[in-house]
Amino acid sequence: MRAALLSEIGQDKLEVVDDMEAVGLGPGKVRIRIRATGLCHSDLSAMSGVLPQPAPFIPGHEGSGVITGVGEGVTGHQEGDRVLVCWLPPCGHCAACKRGQGHLCLESLVNAGIPNFRRAGGDIFGFAATGTFAEEIVVAANCAVPIPDDLPFDIAALIGCGVTTGLGAAINTAKVEAGSSVAVIGCGGVGISVVQGARVQGAAQIVAVDPVESRREAALRFGASEAVAPEAFEDAKARITSGEGFDYVFEVVGRSATARTAYRMTRRGGSVVIVGAGALDDNFQIDMFSLFFDEKKILPSMYGGGDVLRSYARTIALWRAGRIDLEGLITHRVQLAEINDALDQMRTGTALRTCIEI
Repeated sequence: MRAALLSEIGQDKLEVVDDMEAVGLGPGKVRIRIRATGLCHSDLSAMSGVLPQPAPFIPGHEGSGVITGVGEGVTGHQEGDRVLVCWLPPCGHCAACKRGQGHLCLESLVNAGIPNFRRAGGDIFGFAATGTFAEEIVVAANCAVPIPDDLPFDIAALIGCGVTTGLGAAINTAKVEAGSSVAVIGCGGVGISVVQGARVQGAAQIVAVDPVESRREAALRFGASEAVAPEAFEDAKARITSGEGFDYVFEVVGRSATARTAYRMTRRGGSVVIVGAGALDDNFQIDMFSLFFDEKKILPSMYGGGDVLRSYARTIALWRAGRIDLEGLITHRVQLAEINDALDQMRTGTALRTCIEI
């Protein structure tokens, strides 16, 4: 089968090969024929080494498709089921899951160290134990979440990561209050989803901050009240909040520099929400006096900060009701053979989300 392969960490191009095999179908596993997958910035971060990932590997973790094989002991799934791929499913029995924090489940991450592909040269890993830049994948059964017949595969793929991450940051993690002021730093697919989440929650002002003009224009279409370049952010703070700072500032870039900006632009007693996934050696520092005196809350948000299955269902309900726009997030479409075009679209900021049709 065909798949897009990264042979070594640090390479900036993927090789599309046709001799890949999805392996490991057995007890507790299912095989999925991938129909659509989104390109998430985390895929680029894994390719560059910012996020730890064994290589060689197949990127992609935001996918959807149809179950074509079911392993022994699997219940609740059958061949022909339409599913989205959950890259971090709650196991249900670890300490985090028992506390109701399934999005922090570590049991599922163990699978990331087990190869689930093979070709003549040896074993191949799938990013985050998935690897959706392939025609087929074999994953744990709880990674396959059934979707309704009226949900298109391309939209379902986005719900599997970026949309859930962004909406959840606003709804689950920050619990944005109606009438509040919000700023979102970084307006790719996840940042735009934060904007939509803040709008659903009833924020009065939503300022989108991004250096790319097309992304700023997109943020306005998705509900931002204002969109500014980074150099105009300070002026927006002065005009909108009388210099006090925003109630909530979301950092959706994954860098300490933008996290420091988010902290500075948040009012005393406000919330800094860290959504971007950054590097282990990129340290974020705050002096102890400010940390105490300003009482700003620092809220990291992992995968939307809540029960992912409930978040999926909520997202589908909001989409059906017309409260959020998911179709509009897909600004580009490519075939698997054109995957490197999708990487360029992400790196240059010309795409919110590129859908790879497989």
